Amino acid sequence: MYTREDHKLAQQLLNHSVELKKGENILLQLIGLNGIGLLRALAEIVREKEANPFIKIEDPEINRILLESGDEAFWINQAEADQLPLMKQMDAFIGIRGAENIYENSEVSKAANRAYSQKFLNPVHFEERVNNTKWAVMRYPSAAFAMNAKIPTEKFRQFYYEACLFDYNRLFEAMKPLESLLRKTDMIHLKGDGTDISFSVKGQNWIPCYGKRNIPDGELFSSPIIDSVNGQITYSASVYQGKPFQFVKLIVKDGVVTDFHSSNNSALEEILDTDEGARRFGEFSFGLNPIIKEPMYDILFDEKIYGSNHLTLGKDYEIASNGNSSNIHWDLVCIGADVYFDGELVRKGREFVKEELKGLNPPELLSSFD
Repeated sequence: MYTREDHKLAQQLLNHSVELKKGENILLQLIGLNGIGLLRALAEIVREKEANPFIKIEDPEINRILLESGDEAFWINQAEADQLPLMKQMDAFIGIRGAENIYENSEVSKAANRAYSQKFLNPVHFEERVNNTKWAVMRYPSAAFAMNAKIPTEKFRQFYYEACLFDYNRLFEAMKPLESLLRKTDMIHLKGDGTDISFSVKGQNWIPCYGKRNIPDGELFSSPIIDSVNGQITYSASVYQGKPFQFVKLIVKDGVVTDFHSSNNSALEEILDTDEGARRFGEFSFGLNPIIKEPMYDILFDEKIYGSNHLTLGKDYEIASNGNSSNIHWDLVCIGADVYFDGELVRKGREFVKEELKGLNPPELLSSFD
């Protein structure tokens, strides 16, 4: 029916991530049949808690057909007739991304992606689900996922559960000195290979992430002062809207992307032209999960890579807002840049060097709570 690991993960998702209570409504969404065992475990535990599961299973290829053919009127109807009223009744949401082909939507047009983002994704998920439910999203392991990570399937499964079932309360304690320091910081400067960029975070809110939203987790995020970002930044491999990028480099002046270079410039230009906010930044974050070491073309993992940062194009989060509005939110990851707070070096490459932050380095973090 389901594996022991899936049952343990379902318990963590329901007890720690969304803290589901008796009588609450929860939407359990599975995209792709891979992950059906975890969905079964979730449904069983939800009922044991005397809460109410609402189940939504979607086929990735059908989703692609709808995405390719849908216009604004179609997505308005989909949102208003079905998903938005349902989401408004939910206390919690868990989304399992079980699709095996990350490039399924790679040929969907710019206009189709914009219609979907503006009229469905934004109102249903960004505005309603993110702001008004206890939610968590994740991907499920598969041979295809392991192939993207370039490791054997069984080894990837072991890595996956180790990363997802990490004791996030340990990480939460280790993040506290970094959060405290960031709340006193004005200027952040990243400097590394192809990267030399600075911005202000003065007075911004900082959110520690320790298994409450994304699984796996492990980040500390805010947003830059919107017009303060200046310089250049080079990101590692990424996939967005089904389109692959081996690298992305952005040139930024006063918070706006003015030039760019990537392995897929035509696709990048389409994304940047989505709307005005797509050329601005809505999030800045530290990746802090000590288990996750290398990119694997999956942002829920890649944005948590220890020794990384993501400076995100597009929409901000209401909880840590800088006023940027967009129909995209693209978490591009920069790995191993030196990090300076108000001119002081705090991380050299991937290793924190400031004394009170050394507990976040993998050797210390993985051993200090044994």
